[in-house]
Amino acid sequence: PPDRLSPASVYIPKKGYPSMELQYSTRDLARAAVIAAAYAALAWISNFFGLTFPAIQFRLSEALCVLPCRDRKAAIPGLAVGCLITNLLSPYGLLDLVVGTLATLLAAVWSGRCRSAWAAAVPPVVCNAVIVGAMLAWESTGFSAAFAGLFAYNALTVGIGEAAVCFLLGVPLLRALEKRAIA
Repeated sequence: PPDRLSPASVYIPKKGYPSMELQYSTRDLARAAVIAAAYAALAWISNFFGLTFPAIQFRLSEALCVLPCRDRKAAIPGLAVGCLITNLLSPYGLLDLVVGTLATLLAAVWSGRCRSAWAAAVPPVVCNAVIVGAMLAWESTGFSAAFAGLFAYNALTVGIGEAAVCFLLGVPLLRALEKRAIA
């Protein structure tokens, strides 16, 4: 690693791009850890009420999925790790651990490219509706004739729950954080 990095930084070399590096300060890592912990805690609260893993999901933690539009460096890894921790409880096992976490990671990266809170709420809705909807349908039917109908149902129900959380909780949360100059 280059000599100019402080001991609190993490150097991640990019293969084929020797001059490109990502630096994470202790502060960045701490913010990512707080986001991961908040995501997991909110999801576990949702799970207590049976809202985290059914077809109609209402994960309170998904309100945090708008954060990457203001803090990509901490929010993207924080959301991915938080979702990974949450999915350890999933009744769908390794499938949800991998697919669900990748859906959240993809949504976070996409949200990080958005400029407004309203636009940042769209990627989690789309990614979770499509990816998690497909995962739930495949888990129930495989790729049988019933897959398409069950996928449409799951995509709709997951999308509705995700939209409710992201738009009704996530956007106001981000606005409140911006008002207090936290995000």
